[in-house]
Amino acid sequence: MKKRGLASDNYAGTFPEMIEAIEQCNKEHARSYGYDSKTEEAIKEFEKIFGPEINVSFVFNGTGANVLGISCVTQSHNGVLCADQSHLYVDESTAPEVFTGCKYFPLKTNSDGKIEPETIRKAVTRRGDEHHPQINTCSITQPTEYGTAYTLEELTEIGRTLNEMDIIFHMDGARLYNAALALNCSFQQMTRDVGVDILSFGGTKIGLLFGEAIVFFDKNLSKNLKYKQKQSMQLPSKMRFISAQFLRLLSDDLWKRSASHSNKMAQRLYNGVKDIPHIKITRPVQSNVVFAIIPTEWNTPLIDHTPFYVWREQTNEVRWMCSFDTTEEDIDDFVNQIKKLADKS
Repeated sequence: MKKRGLASDNYAGTFPEMIEAIEQCNKEHARSYGYDSKTEEAIKEFEKIFGPEINVSFVFNGTGANVLGISCVTQSHNGVLCADQSHLYVDESTAPEVFTGCKYFPLKTNSDGKIEPETIRKAVTRRGDEHHPQINTCSITQPTEYGTAYTLEELTEIGRTLNEMDIIFHMDGARLYNAALALNCSFQQMTRDVGVDILSFGGTKIGLLFGEAIVFFDKNLSKNLKYKQKQSMQLPSKMRFISAQFLRLLSDDLWKRSASHSNKMAQRLYNGVKDIPHIKITRPVQSNVVFAIIPTEWNTPLIDHTPFYVWREQTNEVRWMCSFDTTEEDIDDFVNQIKKLADKS
């Protein structure tokens, strides 16, 4: 691919600072499997951000973080609630089912892609009935797959609902950084303070070369973590190369530079296309993505010009995802291509 696209923030490369962090780790030998000084430093940085008495580990990818976290708190007779558009349900193949053995129940979301507390209450049925999966975990994505951010009030209400029902609260935070800036709040306010029990904390989409983190806010829930991590093939022997990247990302506030820029590029794109005839913006633009319905005949010329994904084929709703390295020139060039097509329509 010769040019930057709008298909995914996974398409982007990595911060030079991440390469530097890896190179620094490459100079000497260190203990393996997370028993090294760099991982210890990174965990201390996580404690500054999320508070003390947490359990943190580092894994290879986001699917691994989600599946590992949920597998630590479930058994094969359990059920897991998640959004019908969640990555967990739609984009992780059958990994969640295979590695946890649980049944996943997709919940209908509102127009902003959010799960509402009442939907959760209605989904939890037949508790104590051995003929039915016993729901014990609920996973939400922040921001949602549509890039919309649950407010702190919405998260608090979900956390309260789950606590009352004795259901574990898991959060997929692959793009949590973008939501934090959208809400102007801290990571702790958006997770631990609203009742989240387990967090999948993204790395790759924000600019790491590879690696994600998993955070348990209740250590009692992570008593089997090290065994499950090995069993699920998510235990890096040279964990320090992931830890060092997170340490640099968080301690230098590189995440703010990355998320702020990608959010701004999405806003620039939104402002550039919102008044163009034949385009309908379908979701609020709150993070680093724009969703829109465009004429089907525009797909091929636009994708040839700037790669992106058709999100919903039935309506031709498309997703335009901005990254830390998306430039103003990229956005303006893409908008101009759309305007040319609109002029011909």
